[in-house]
Amino acid sequence: MKELSSAETRDMFLRFFESKGHKIEPSQSLIPKDDPSLLWINSGVSTLKKYFDGSVTPENRRMTNAQKAIRTNDIENVGHTARHHTLFEMMGNFSIGDYFKDQAIPWAWELLTSPDWYDMDPDKLYVTVYPNDEESKRIWLDTVGLPKDHLYDEPDNFWDIGEGPSGPDSEIFYDRGEKYNADDPNENYPGGENDRYLEIWNIVFSQYNHLPGLTDNKDYPELPHKNIDTGMGLERVVSVFQHADTNFETDLFLPIIHAIEKMSDGKHYGDSEDLDVSFKVIADHARAVTFAIGDGALPSNEGRGYIIRRLLRRAVVHGRRLGINQVFLKDLVPVVGEIMQSYYPEILENADYIASIVEKEELRFNKTLTAGLQLLGEVTKDAKEHGGVIDGKVAFKLYDTYGFPLELTKEEAEDQGLTVDEDGFNQEMQAQQERARSARGKQASMGIQDSLLTDLQTDSAYVGWTDLDVTDAVLADIIVDDQLVDSVEDGKATLVFDRTPFYAEMGGQVADRGWIMDENGEEVAEVLDVQKGPNGQHLHTVSVEKPLSVNSAYHLIVDEAYHAAVSKNHTATHMLDQAIRNILGNRSTQAGSLVTADGLRYDFNYNEPVPADKLQEIEDLINQKIIENLPVSWLETDKESAEKMGAVAEFSEKYGDKVRVVSIGDFNSEFDGGTHAKSTVELGMFKIVSEQGTGAGVRRIEAVTGQGAMNLFKQHDAWLNQAAQQVKAPQLSQVNEKIENLQTNLKEAEHQATALEQKLASQSATAAFSDVQTAGKYSLITSELSVESMDGLRTAADTWKQTMPSDVLVLAAKVGDKANLLVAVNPEAVQAGIKAGDLIKVIAPAIGGGGGGRPDMAQAGGKNPDGIQKAFADAKSWLAEK
Repeated sequence: MKELSSAETRDMFLRFFESKGHKIEPSQSLIPKDDPSLLWINSGVSTLKKYFDGSVTPENRRMTNAQKAIRTNDIENVGHTARHHTLFEMMGNFSIGDYFKDQAIPWAWELLTSPDWYDMDPDKLYVTVYPNDEESKRIWLDTVGLPKDHLYDEPDNFWDIGEGPSGPDSEIFYDRGEKYNADDPNENYPGGENDRYLEIWNIVFSQYNHLPGLTDNKDYPELPHKNIDTGMGLERVVSVFQHADTNFETDLFLPIIHAIEKMSDGKHYGDSEDLDVSFKVIADHARAVTFAIGDGALPSNEGRGYIIRRLLRRAVVHGRRLGINQVFLKDLVPVVGEIMQSYYPEILENADYIASIVEKEELRFNKTLTAGLQLLGEVTKDAKEHGGVIDGKVAFKLYDTYGFPLELTKEEAEDQGLTVDEDGFNQEMQAQQERARSARGKQASMGIQDSLLTDLQTDSAYVGWTDLDVTDAVLADIIVDDQLVDSVEDGKATLVFDRTPFYAEMGGQVADRGWIMDENGEEVAEVLDVQKGPNGQHLHTVSVEKPLSVNSAYHLIVDEAYHAAVSKNHTATHMLDQAIRNILGNRSTQAGSLVTADGLRYDFNYNEPVPADKLQEIEDLINQKIIENLPVSWLETDKESAEKMGAVAEFSEKYGDKVRVVSIGDFNSEFDGGTHAKSTVELGMFKIVSEQGTGAGVRRIEAVTGQGAMNLFKQHDAWLNQAAQQVKAPQLSQVNEKIENLQTNLKEAEHQATALEQKLASQSATAAFSDVQTAGKYSLITSELSVESMDGLRTAADTWKQTMPSDVLVLAAKVGDKANLLVAVNPEAVQAGIKAGDLIKVIAPAIGGGGGGRPDMAQAGGKNPDGIQKAFADAKSWLAEK
C-alpha cells in the first residue's frame, strides 16, 4: 500500500475516475443553493441531487468530486471518538443513468488494489452487501474475485432516505489488524462495533423509486434510469495510508494540533485522554468554522449562523481547559488554509477576512464566557443546598447559551461532589433538535424521477434574444397529466415547440408571458409560465382555449410590455451588483436574486446593515450610469476568454463550454443568460425600496425602476402631503420644522407628567408609611400605589429610604393589565439575612411573573394584577418565618 498525503489521496481518486470518462465537478459552497431541505451541504451527492431526481440532465452522465460537507447532528461525539467530524470531505463517483454495478464494482476494486493507484493489499479488504442483492454478490465473487469469506450479508445495506431514488449498497472495509479488535469477540467482523475493520467506501446502487405510500422496499418499482452514488471519506482513508490510530493523527489535523500545543499552557497532545478531547475538538471546529465563514456564512443566533457560533464557542471553552485564555482561534485560520491549499486555495487567499470574523466573535464570547463561569459557580452552590443535583434545564442553558459542553458541566459537578440531571438535559436537547428540524422545512431531500421529461429528447431552440414574435413554430409535444398526447382541447397543458421566443425562468429571472395564435390569427392558448426541462427544452405551461395538435404550426407572441419591464429590472440587478461591489467591497458577493416586472430583489453577503449614506451612494451611482445612457451588449464566447475580459461569474453556477457575457458599457460585465434592456437610459430611474437582513450575514435590497420608481415617488409624495396636513404645515418644506416643534412639546409634556407622577408617588408613599405591620421579629409595610410605571415605585422607595420606618417595604402597582412589585430591605435586615432578591422570588408568582435584584432592592413584573394582595400576604408569611 502506498503512503499518501491527503492531497495525493484526493488527487489520485479524481484522476482515476477522470481516466474512466468522468467529469471532475468542483467542490461547491457549503451553503446549499435552492435547497431549503438542507442547512448545510452534508454529503458528496447533495450538490448533484437535480441530476439524480431527473430534473436536469448533465452534460456528462459520469461525474466525480471531492465535496466539503458539514454535519452537526452528533456534535457531542466530536473529540471522543476516532472519526467523528463536523467538517469532512466526501470523495465520490457518480453515474446518472449510464454505467451500473458491472462497472462500478470492478472500478472500485481497481482503484483500491492496482499498483498504479492506491495499491492496497487485497487480503485486507472486506465487503458487505444487501442480502437480496444477488447481482452485486456475483460481481464481487466472480468478476472481481473476492474470496467468499471476505463477503458478508448485511440487512442494513439499503440506502433509503424517503421518497425518491433508493437502492442496495456495498460497503468496503479495510482490516487494520488484530490489535484493533473489540473486547467483545462477537463484534469482530466488518460492520461490527470494532476499530479493526474500518469502513472506507460505500457504493450505492440507486435502482428503485421509493413512491409515496410505499413502506417495504420489496414493493419499490425500478427507476427509469439507474444511478451510481459512492462516498469515500477522505479523513478515514487518509488514516489508513498514514497508519494513524485515528483521523486526527493525519496531515489533515496534526498541523492544527501542533499549533494549539504552542498556544496552550505547556500541554501536549497525548498527555492525557481528557486533554486529547480538547485538542481534537478545537482542531475539528477550527476547520469547520474557517470553511463555513469562507463560504459566506457568519455567526448569528439562528440557522447556519447559530451552528458557527456554537462550534466557535465550544472550541473556546476547550481552549480554556488547555490553559488558553487569550483570543486564539483566529490564528488557526491560516494553518487550516495551508493544509487545504492544494484544493481550496481560496481559504488562504481570504484568511485575513475569515480571521477577522473569528476574532470579533471570540472577543464577544469572552464576555459571555465570564458570565457563564459565574453562572456555573452559582449553579453548583445552589445544587449543594438542594439535593446535590444540577437541574437538566440549567445544564442545557449553560450548553446552549454559554457554549458549555455537558461534559464540562459534569466535570465541574464531580469536582464539587454533585451530579447532573442528564435526562432533563437530553429532553431539552431533543426539543431543540425538533425545533431545528422544523425550521429546515419538510421538503423532500430528493425528488422522484419523472421518466417522461427525462426521456424527452425533442430539439427546442430559444430565439428570444432577437425575436419576440415567431410564426410557424411547430408544436412538437403536448403533455397533459404527465402523459404525451397528440391533441388537447381545453384546460392546462405543457407544450414544447421546435423554436420559441418565450424566456424560461432561470437565474432568478421570471419567465415570459404571452399568447399562442393559430393560422387564422385566433388565440388558442395563453402562456402562463415557461420552465426548462431536464434536457433543456422550454416547457410552456398554457391555458388552452381552442384545440391544439402536434406537428401543427402556430404563431407565438411574447407580451412585450411585460418582457421589457422584466428585462429593465434585470439590467438594474447587474448595475446594483456592480455598485455594491464598488462601494461596499468585493467581499459583498451575490447570494441570490429575483427579477420580476414589478421590481427586483437582490441578496448579498454582508456582515451588518448597510448605512443610509452608503445606500444613497449606491442609488446615486446607478442613476448616474442610467443618465450616461450606457449601451447594453452581449456576446457568446468560451469561459476562459470571458474571464480574461473581467466578466464576473457566480461561484455556485456551472457553465458550459460556451458562455454568454452581458456588458453594460465599461461599468459591468457578467456571465449571464437572461434578457436585458438595450441601454441604461431605458430604465428611466432606479430607486431602493428597502434594505434588510434575511439571515446570518445576508442582506437584501429591494428596488424598482422606470414606472415602478415613478409610482413609488407618487406614493411618497402622497404620504408627505398627508403628513403636512396633519402637522398643519402650509408648505412641504416646513414639515420637518413642524415635526421638531411637536417633538419638543411632547418631551416637555412627558417631563411634566413624570414630575407629577413622582410627586403623587411620594405623597402616596408618605401616607402609606404610617401603616406598619409586624411579621415575626421584623416590621413590614405593604402598599398598592396609583402610579403609571416602575419608576413611580422606585420614587416611593427612595422616600422610604430617607427615614426607613420599617425593616421591609413591599410596593405594588397596577399598570394597565399588568402588575409591578418592588421590595426594599434596610441594611440591618440585610445583615440578618433578609434579602430583597429572595423575597421577590417568593411573591412574584402571585402576579404571574418573576424578578430579581440586589439584597437591598429587587423588582418583578407579571400579568396578574389580581394577585397583588396575595403577594402582600405571601411576603408577610415568608418574613414571619425568618
